[in-house]
Amino acid sequence: MTAAEPLWHPSPNFGPRRDGLRPELIVLHYTAMESAEAALARLCDPQFEVSAHYLITAQGRLLQLVAEDMRAWHAGAGEWAGRGDINSRSIGIELDNRGTHPFSEPQMHRLEALLPQIMQRWDIPPEGVIGHSDMAPGRKWDPGPRFDWARLSRVGLARAAAAVPVATGGRCDHFRQLAAARGFTADVDDATLLQAVRLRYRPWGTGALCAADLQVLAE
Repeated sequence: MTAAEPLWHPSPNFGPRRDGLRPELIVLHYTAMESAEAALARLCDPQFEVSAHYLITAQGRLLQLVAEDMRAWHAGAGEWAGRGDINSRSIGIELDNRGTHPFSEPQMHRLEALLPQIMQRWDIPPEGVIGHSDMAPGRKWDPGPRFDWARLSRVGLARAAAAVPVATGGRCDHFRQLAAARGFTADVDDATLLQAVRLRYRPWGTGALCAADLQVLAE
């Protein structure tokens, strides 16, 4: 086995994709557990009914739990770009991280190697690489404020935040329109939506809606 190939560790928690759907998204998660071993045990325990297609440890070890053409149980309730049943539309990748510390270099390096392979196999564009918090705002926070989305965007593996000025005035309706155009269509209130957008594009952002929050969503 080469270093680039995943170690197969099958989970019983999966099923067929519904309604003929195929992967069009890649959803990134953090495990929020004390160790990769604990996360792996949870993802493979039928009692918990949760899984993902891949798990990447902090040391950069890649494990595959579910075949890509099958439906893993990682996303739960949520919506992206007006579409539900994200489990049937996505590949789920769990990253061994508690959400309170930076993601390791070996882990990010392995993720950067894995993403292009999945994207090529399923013709998924950079805009289709999202976080769990993107499609389930208010319910989920991962991969969290410590995840380096800018790093992925610089190498074409995620949508980059726009850097062009927009005429706003800080209006919430304009913000919702821009957010929906970028895929944030879950039915949540303005504060929760702002929180989700900031987790993705401006994790350092605080306070009320401002022009910078709209700017990152512009074309």
